[in-house]
Formats: sequence, structure tokens, C-alpha cells
Amino acid sequence: MEIMDNLLNAYLTTTCDDEPALLKQINRETHLKETQPHMLSGHFQGRFLSFISHLLTPKRILEIGTFTGYASLCLAEGLAPDGILHTIDINEELADRVQGYFDASPLGSKIQYHIGDALSIIPTLEETFDLVFIDADKKNNLAYFELLLDRVRTGGLIMIDNVLWKGRILDTAPDKQTEQFLELNKRIAQDKRVQKLILPIRDGIFLIRKL
Repeated sequence: MEIMDNLLNAYLTTTCDDEPALLKQINRETHLKETQPHMLSGHFQGRFLSFISHLLTPKRILEIGTFTGYASLCLAEGLAPDGILHTIDINEELADRVQGYFDASPLGSKIQYHIGDALSIIPTLEETFDLVFIDADKKNNLAYFELLLDRVRTGGLIMIDNVLWKGRILDTAPDKQTEQFLELNKRIAQDKRVQKLILPIRDGIFLIRKL
């Protein structure tokens, strides 16, 4: 099941702000050079991430799962003047190209790019975060959420991507990976420490506000 088909997505991109030139370049080059370009947030979701960031004007953002840096730059657009975005990815092969994109942006000086295992790197970051975006290895989503909740300020947001898993969360006989999403969604839905709802944007974003 496609949560948002191509026609609807194409229409939605006509109703939001334009994709900045550097992001268009990243979008195009990701589709040309990567075997899984669908991992890129893309125009509409990118404008959503920018919108949320502008609403919060965060001083500290954490992104888990940089990929080619598209979402990183979208999130960085709303940073406070003295804000910093930490982004973590395990893929060393993309590091030079992604750092080149960051260096080409006026926001690049606000982005700290970490290569390595997120579960190991997060405890070394002496920060309290205003905004967290989790879009990495799906099996660790719940571990990331539990590790980070105490490191997010009251009123801060955690966003987790792909939680509708292309509609497979409705399967009558879910596979193991789908079961992981069902458990994640159930645990967060029952968590009294947070206010939460799933937005059916692309593959589903869990929007979670710490109480």
C-alpha cells in the first residue's frame, strides 16, 4: 500500500514553498547515484521538517540518519542564531559528498556531522535537545526513543519517520520488521510521558511532544 501516491505527492509540492537550489541538487544527485533514493525525505516532507523547525526555533537539534544530508539542511533552516544541529550516520562512504553539501550551504557551520554508531555517539553529546528526528536503522527506533527522551527538554519534539511502513502495519500476518513498528507505535501510544500522534506524511511520521 502506498500511503501517499505520486500524483498526490506531486500536487502537495505545488502548495508548499519551493525547494531551495542546493536541496534540488541533492535530490537529483541522490536519485542518480544512490541505489535507495527513496530514503531521501524529498520536497514535501523536507518543507514539513523546515516548518516544524521554524516553529520551535531550536537551539539544539539531533538527527539520527543523515543519508545524503537533505533532511539535515531542512531542519537546520529553523535553527536559532546560535543553534547547532548534530547529525549521525554510520555510512562512511557518503561522508565526503555529504560534507561537501554542508560546506556549500550557509547553514553548514551550524551542522556537526558524526560518523559512527548512534547508540554509542549519543551518550557523548552533552546536550539537551529541542528537536530530534529519527530516520535510521528501524530496529533501533525504540532504543533511540528511550535513550533520548530524558535528553529532550519539556515541550521539545521527537519525530520518528516511516512508522506506517508503507501500510504494512495493517497486514494481518506482519513480518518481523513490521512487528517492530507495531511494537514501537504501541509503546509510544501508551506512554504517558508524551503527547503524540502519527501524521500520514509519505510513510508516516510519529510526532511526539515531551510533557
